[in-house]
Amino acid sequence: MVGRHAARTRRAALTALGALALTALPQAASAAPPPAPGPSPTAARTLGADTPSTQVLHAMERDLRLTPDQATARLVNEAEAGTRAGRLRNTLGDRFAGAWVSGATSAELTVATTDAADTGAIRAEGATAAVVEKPLARLTAVKEKLDAAAVRTRTAETPVWYVDVRTNRVMVQARSEAAATAFVRSAGVEAENVGVEVSPNRPRLLKDLVGGDAYYIDARARCSIGFSVTKGQQQGFATAGHCGRPGARTTGYDQSDQGTFQNSTFPGKDMAWVAVNSDWTATPDVKAQDGQKVQVAGSVEALVGASVCRSGSTTGWHCGTVRRHDTSVSYAEGTVDGLTETSVCAEPGDSGGPFVAGAQAQGTTSGGSGDCTNGGTTFYQPVNPLLSDFGLTLRTTAAQSQTPAPQDDAAADAWAAGRVYQVGATVTYAGVRYRCLQNHQAQGAWSPEGTPALWQPV
Repeated sequence: MVGRHAARTRRAALTALGALALTALPQAASAAPPPAPGPSPTAARTLGADTPSTQVLHAMERDLRLTPDQATARLVNEAEAGTRAGRLRNTLGDRFAGAWVSGATSAELTVATTDAADTGAIRAEGATAAVVEKPLARLTAVKEKLDAAAVRTRTAETPVWYVDVRTNRVMVQARSEAAATAFVRSAGVEAENVGVEVSPNRPRLLKDLVGGDAYYIDARARCSIGFSVTKGQQQGFATAGHCGRPGARTTGYDQSDQGTFQNSTFPGKDMAWVAVNSDWTATPDVKAQDGQKVQVAGSVEALVGASVCRSGSTTGWHCGTVRRHDTSVSYAEGTVDGLTETSVCAEPGDSGGPFVAGAQAQGTTSGGSGDCTNGGTTFYQPVNPLLSDFGLTLRTTAAQSQTPAPQDDAAADAWAAGRVYQVGATVTYAGVRYRCLQNHQAQGAWSPEGTPALWQPV
């Protein structure tokens, strides 16, 4: 069945929206901000933004049309902005309505709030204050109603919906206004809370240990390796769930025996991991341009507007920007929630491949539209939920290999390397309480007292 589907999707037009699926083998808003403070050396150093690889910089220059100096400044600004946005999110609490970066070098950070009284605090962090009507929690609740409606309602005519922090709305991408209206009504959502984008695109799966390398599933189809991971002493890699089910066997780019799918979730989410045999070694590497490699230092989530680069076994190395988080996409095979939409191009066979922001892992390729000749849109499954759901540790330059501590054990209050933390989470370390500023999997070298880019004392 996988082979038949792959053959169909290979013939489909690349401009149709969809997950980057298996390819069958041949017979086998506000006033301008005040000047932002200088970038935080600690944030840039922690996230590796002060020492970017030449491969990342060159791809950003090409795909985002930046000068070398702009590309370098952009990575530092984005690292610093994430920390400032995290501090403000914790300060604003229920009034927080989202954050995003903009400008050629991402020098402009905007933070939205529902209370004009917060403007001073936001400006004190060097950000623009956007005063809006709906907090992020309310937008998320609206989207969750749409997610629930998608379980009981056909969504072929309304394939994508997401929280858009820039416009302070939940958006539905639909083939017609009537289809969007019917979907919103079925969810019991007031129309005033939802915007509509009419588009002819319709998701489809294009399913055609270095991230971006090809691997083959049951000798019938191809996807791309995402990120190297470990589970205890077992090595493996993260990839897309639609690429294979538990028990499916894989071979590597050289067609030698490689491993077996251990866990796979699709639809709902689009995540999986493959355990490899002793012939393969997990590395923090991601394949870049012309056979070069970049290395992953962690998994700190990038803001909306930030630059990201993707590697895949079909089209190689390309860059773009994060358009929005928490996007739901209705594929013919089912709906996937919690994806991130980007402006990066991709094509069949790139599925499962890695997205990075500077040196930080972001996620694995799920779906998209267009191609790398004319440009397109791509969605990725964020990596932190994948690591958390499957109990995996990302292989990074820190080379930690411990099993993540259980999220609900007796010591859940204590900071632990390998655990995935969300913004606002609190921990105790060396007798001091800290609050998380950015979503990430804790690395051994990132203990709270030494990483103000990620933690603040409370």
